Amino acid sequence: MPLPQSLAKINRRISNPVLGVMARVAPGFGIVIHKGRKSGRVYRSPVMVFGRDGGYRIALTYGRDVDWLKNIRAAGKFDFEHRGRTVTLTDPVVGQDASASWAPPIVRQVLVAVAAEYYVQARPAI
Repeated sequence: MPLPQSLAKINRRISNPVLGVMARVAPGFGIVIHKGRKSGRVYRSPVMVFGRDGGYRIALTYGRDVDWLKNIRAAGKFDFEHRGRTVTLTDPVVGQDASASWAPPIVRQVLVAVAAEYYVQARPAI
């Protein structure tokens, strides 16, 4: 079972603003920039991310039912800040790998421990 939604609510208000500063430049982290499907408001969500298959793979530590994922899938593309630069990513696709074999070994252990078996794969827009 991925991390509980109650923790996601706490993180959204407390941890995310702090992590957002670090996530822009720290290896293994990034910021998904997405627009609300109904509100049109711009949101910034810190995530764990790694390069994979010519694109980026984002761990879904809270599972597949998160607003930022719904927003980027509806839009079909999104901006992404990673290691000090912003890129536009497109074609977000949810995949599943219970062993998290795509992640570096230490991160893999964490993802398996929290049962975060889903990820999003997206590629740079041309």
